[in-house]
Amino acid sequence: MTLDRFYPIFDHPDWLERALPLGVKLVQLRAKGCAPDELKQRIERSRDLCRKAGAVLVVNDHWELAIELGCDWVHLGQEDLDCADLDALRAADIRFGLSTHDEDELDRALACDPGYIALGPVWPTILKKMKWHEQGLDRVTEWKRRIGDLPLVAIGGLSVERAPSAFAAGADIVSVVTDITLNADPEARIRDWIEVTR
Repeated sequence: MTLDRFYPIFDHPDWLERALPLGVKLVQLRAKGCAPDELKQRIERSRDLCRKAGAVLVVNDHWELAIELGCDWVHLGQEDLDCADLDALRAADIRFGLSTHDEDELDRALACDPGYIALGPVWPTILKKMKWHEQGLDRVTEWKRRIGDLPLVAIGGLSVERAPSAFAAGADIVSVVTDITLNADPEARIRDWIEVTR
């Protein structure tokens, strides 16, 4: 299955109701700090919205709920790998993507046979405090050379204007959060993203 080149990340299914009708085909739900019941409801609603729209939903972190709720994809950070049961994910036919920031993490990720590799932050990001400095486009090119046919997701500081540079450097997919969620007109920005990535 080929993943779409545009990969927005949202924290609530309300965003999916706005994004999916515009043509978004790959989306991550990254819901932090929710009560368990609320989290389950957000994942269920997002799953149903994506299935109806023919889009791929990736659940961030919550692999056990993804199995329970019959989701198709999970995204895991390096710290999640310490406790995630990858065999259980595979048994449930759930694909997973993995975050990487340095050579050791890339080696570890590749040993897990993921569905994609994410590299970030490519540019400085305001989303969260990170110990990693910006990776830069040379690192994107290096990662793509290392991983071959596996899809490479560029994340961190992405904008519509920077997307072509990320693709030219070797990224297969560009992922974005605040460039949409903090935009004065998110729908218009999503349309711009779809135009630049299709």
